[in-house]
Amino acid sequence: MTRMSRDEKRAFLAGLHVGILGLEDPGSGPLLAPVWYDVAPGDQLWFTTDAGSRKGRLLEVGRRVSLVAQTETSPYTYVSTEGPVVSIRGASDEELLHMAVRYLGEERGTAYANSGGFEGQVTVHVAIERWLGVDYRKE
Repeated sequence: MTRMSRDEKRAFLAGLHVGILGLEDPGSGPLLAPVWYDVAPGDQLWFTTDAGSRKGRLLEVGRRVSLVAQTETSPYTYVSTEGPVVSIRGASDEELLHMAVRYLGEERGTAYANSGGFEGQVTVHVAIERWLGVDYRKE
């Protein structure tokens, strides 16, 4: 049985994975974009993005999005989520630093966050309403 419990899905998402965000893009196929993300209390995901990017322009409160995170080596594990955007607001320096350090480590993340050029960044929170998780390590 390869199914994952809700706690296993939460724990997997809290690990370090690049997420693939899926957004409906009217008149085109869905936009799929890699994002750095983190898990917030209350079954929420959050990430930052440039408000002026294609991804940023498609996001709005209430819009449903999907995010999948996976391992890159066998035995494969993945968690796919779906839910509405519950908030979009200007990203704080602390949030940008947190995400950079999470993905790049203390030294490189701090240097990256302090390099500037993050005007127009927003923080997006998504409420996870649907979860799907598979862990082939359980076979």
